[in-house]
Amino acid sequence: MHLDVLDLRHFYYRTRLGRAAQKAVRDRLLALWPEAKGQTVAGFGFAVPLLRPYLGAARRVIGLMPAPQGVMHWPAGMANVSTLVEETLWPIDTGLVDKLVLLHGLETSENPPALLEECSRVLGPGGRAVFIVPNRSGLWARRDRTPFGYGRPYSLSQLEAQVKGAGLVPERHAAALFAPPSGGNFWLRSGGMIERMGQRLSRSGGGGVILLEVSKQVPARPRSGLAERVRRPLRVLEGVPEPTATGRLSDQPGRA
Repeated sequence: MHLDVLDLRHFYYRTRLGRAAQKAVRDRLLALWPEAKGQTVAGFGFAVPLLRPYLGAARRVIGLMPAPQGVMHWPAGMANVSTLVEETLWPIDTGLVDKLVLLHGLETSENPPALLEECSRVLGPGGRAVFIVPNRSGLWARRDRTPFGYGRPYSLSQLEAQVKGAGLVPERHAAALFAPPSGGNFWLRSGGMIERMGQRLSRSGGGGVILLEVSKQVPARPRSGLAERVRRPLRVLEGVPEPTATGRLSDQPGRA
């Protein structure tokens, strides 16, 4: 079940804990994707807080928000780029997207395999996606006071197995939200330090969320067989004796 867009907006833009979580996750995404110059970037679920760094240089940025969640205008103060979509039927041409981010999309989906197939469809050859999901062994998945306490949390191996089922290839993984999901002043003040320490100690085991980068690999077309035909001589002249050298005219008998 998807969360309500008003609750998500309130958490990420109106609470100190939500703003801290947004920064921690966005920093990890930027470490994977520092730029997207001239590319089409899309986000599904409630990924728009993570897409702002790409607005300037990307060719196009699209916020896809599932119908059960609802949609909001984004970005504030600028032309709207967000749209309401069916979870497994996006108004995007096949192969159009270069980079795709899912936040609060996969773990709350009613049909994860179909959603992953739609992700694969819109990605172009060599396109990349990052799936951001609650870590089943982390603290954030156990607290329903944040959006990460809803839906199905994943282990890294479970997430990799699911994306492989859709034909996507896992490439890299990272983690974020090492500080506990607390709005207390102490934890908020020390959250940055805890996040840096967590990044040094673990890439997936101790964080509240897992980030998995995948790619879409398109198999090469089979060869037409031309090379094989070139290696094999034409059979048109089969049965005709091969020509033999006759030598120079001056070497033949009776010639001066």
